[in-house]
Amino acid sequence: MLRSAARQDLMDERAPPASRVGEVFAAFLAQGLTAFGGPVAHIGYFRREFVERRAWLTEDAFADLLALAQFLPGPASSQLGMAIGLRRAGYLGLFAAWLGFTLPAGAAMIALGYVAPRIEGGLGEGVLHGLQIAAAAVVLQALVAMARTLAVGPIRAGIAIGGAAGLLIAHGPMVQAMTLAAGGLFGLALLREPPGATAPDDPAMHRVAPAVSGAALALFVLLLGLLPVLAAWLDSPSLGLASVFYRAGALVFGGGHVVLPLLQGEVVNRGWLDLDSFLGGYGAAQALPGPLFSFAGFVGAAQTVAPGGWRGGLVALGAIFLPSLLLILGVLPFWDRLKTAPAARGAMAGLNAVVVGVLAAALWNPVLTTAIRRPSDWALAAIAFVFLQVAKLPPWTVVLGFAAFVGVVSR
Repeated sequence: MLRSAARQDLMDERAPPASRVGEVFAAFLAQGLTAFGGPVAHIGYFRREFVERRAWLTEDAFADLLALAQFLPGPASSQLGMAIGLRRAGYLGLFAAWLGFTLPAGAAMIALGYVAPRIEGGLGEGVLHGLQIAAAAVVLQALVAMARTLAVGPIRAGIAIGGAAGLLIAHGPMVQAMTLAAGGLFGLALLREPPGATAPDDPAMHRVAPAVSGAALALFVLLLGLLPVLAAWLDSPSLGLASVFYRAGALVFGGGHVVLPLLQGEVVNRGWLDLDSFLGGYGAAQALPGPLFSFAGFVGAAQTVAPGGWRGGLVALGAIFLPSLLLILGVLPFWDRLKTAPAARGAMAGLNAVVVGVLAAALWNPVLTTAIRRPSDWALAAIAFVFLQVAKLPPWTVVLGFAAFVGVVSR
């Protein structure tokens, strides 16, 4: 058996790159079609598929990649998938993993972007309202889970409460960016995290050449500053759309749920999409497998700034995931040193704490202020939360159930 396994490993190493890339795409497409439940569930699916079943990497290597994905801004499960794809099949493997995992939900969200603005009448409005109520329960569940792990202790709790209070008083993308920066600075000054366990060095982890890594980090920073300037200078709606979603993808700490307040401040406040449709699309994203960031496809397709439709959806999806791709390429070669630095870990702990406050502020405004229209809506939101938190029902069942129930009752 050992000889057979060794022979299989040798065959894998000699496999043509194209076959490796196709293998990665097919494996992650299967995950994109079946991985319900959000980022935490995705991590469990990935471990079962790529550590236990396919044996593409060891437990230690998987844990190391997971720590990297959680350290960086952006969607942790998608970044973990990108890193696994990179490790398995190089640069094309990274892209294949992202494409396979994102394609099903992204296509569904873009299709919904065509339909949502045309929903009229009691049934359609009721379904939209049911999605908003379910989204409120989903955000509350995420807030509770994040607070239990990321805002523990007086310092972290204080950072979270301060961030929430500041965002309830002042609004806008700049305020959110300043709040995140303040959380990192407080963490740097007040928190000193112990270094994480160092996984055994794995040569397959060092696939990224230093020159590629440096270019990826430089491009990450350059696009963050240059896209808004180019969009204004060229008066290009496409670049303006890309700028908004790139910035959201680059500044989201804490997972897919935190993208809600960042995008709401950019998209709804600019008048690109009304708040009811925005929150309805976010609720619908909970009912799909794959990454929550696929919500960007809905916003890009449904918004009123050209390009809309499928072009806008593709621009939004590409722009919101591009920072994650660049950061995986840029940081991976330095990860062994970075993860042991107390200052870096302290700043990250402060950022993680303040995103709890960001999500708490978003739960109140706009989620609850929009979803709760009458006293009975409070009861519906509480029931949805009990189904999620106590009964442990999958989010997609709660979302679809409440959309159907409220839609029928509202007729």
